[in-house]
Amino acid sequence: MIRHFSLLALGLFVAIAPAAPAPTWPEFRGPTGQGVVPWEAKLPLTWSETENIRWKAPIHGRAWSSPVSDGKRIWLSTATTNGMELSAVCVDFESGKILHDKKLFHVEAPQYAHPFNTYASPTPIIDGDRVYITFGSPGTACLNLESGKVIWERTDLECNHFRGAGSSPIIYKNLLIMNFDGSDHQFVIALDKNTGKTVWRTNRSLDFKDLTSEGKPQADGDWRKGFSTPLVHNFGAGDLLISHGSKAVYGYEPLTGKEFWFVEEQKTHSASGRPIVGHGMIFVSMGHPKSELWAIKPAGKGNVTESHVVWKVKRNVPTRSSTVLGGDLIYMADDGGIASCLEAKTGEFVWNERMGGNYSAAPILAGDRVHFFSEDGRTFVLQAGREFKVLATNRLGDGFMATPAVIGNAFLLRSRTHLYRVEAGEN
Repeated sequence: MIRHFSLLALGLFVAIAPAAPAPTWPEFRGPTGQGVVPWEAKLPLTWSETENIRWKAPIHGRAWSSPVSDGKRIWLSTATTNGMELSAVCVDFESGKILHDKKLFHVEAPQYAHPFNTYASPTPIIDGDRVYITFGSPGTACLNLESGKVIWERTDLECNHFRGAGSSPIIYKNLLIMNFDGSDHQFVIALDKNTGKTVWRTNRSLDFKDLTSEGKPQADGDWRKGFSTPLVHNFGAGDLLISHGSKAVYGYEPLTGKEFWFVEEQKTHSASGRPIVGHGMIFVSMGHPKSELWAIKPAGKGNVTESHVVWKVKRNVPTRSSTVLGGDLIYMADDGGIASCLEAKTGEFVWNERMGGNYSAAPILAGDRVHFFSEDGRTFVLQAGREFKVLATNRLGDGFMATPAVIGNAFLLRSRTHLYRVEAGEN
């Protein structure tokens, strides 16, 4: 069902000499979708509960969604532990004051969510004067960025998320695109971002009924389940929608949903990491139970598994976290805290060292530093490059499941219970 809400007319003004736009972090993994800060950010090297904290704001509920920001406001989603109340929270960037705390959906009979997951794990996305927030099949809403007024809602997209939703939405031109990979339905859908109406819907082409491992059927929910967020990139032959479902990575035409190709993996499933791109390739962590990192050439037609996989790495690859690319090097941390640096063109290890901790949040590359955020609240700051060097180890709060954001020279770190603005020189 689509519901529209009228907005009060807003007064307009014309700026005589508009200032340069402030850096924004509009979606999961930032403005590039790759976890790379594309401006020269003077982020702090060290912090603690008493050092370099501009403010700390409590966020109710339980949620692993990341903060997003237009530089003035920070939006997050959250949910009650039982999944019955699904809400959006808006925080003032300067002060940390809660501007809006809005319940969007009441769910009478929530689906099951694995205790490791939450009912508000997909990250919102900001586009212009709107913010889009999804909880998967329970509901997707479009809100006015400043006032928080609801513009439209969808509550009719059927999908048994099986262990909870995790895939975040993306914006492409006039489309809001989302992955739905559940135990019953597996599809990608594009909604008109202005109205919420369906523009196209494409079912996954992989036939799960034919998948076997050691002679055993793999048709249960886990083998169909996916958590990954899609990405659009132009490799020189037009825009390509890269979408990782369970057991396969697909290439689609983003305006129509037409499938071009797919790469299939028989041994893994339920991928969480967002694909990254570079050097004419797509780099993908393939998922559970023992992940592999694949480099894929984005071309061909149909099943291109045998012809277009350039290399594979089979050890110390994260099942939950994403990877990050800086120049010729890929950085990653596996679930158990082994950090690795790889040659992007070949997959060869440059270094492979233990940091410690467990990792679900995706890393952030800012300048010559790579930041890894652990589930126990530690942040390891590593020197980017061909030598393993820990620059600092910082600790905050009760741990990081959500991937942080960056605005200007500040980190926005969401712990299990609070949102922090971390910035050098502030106490």
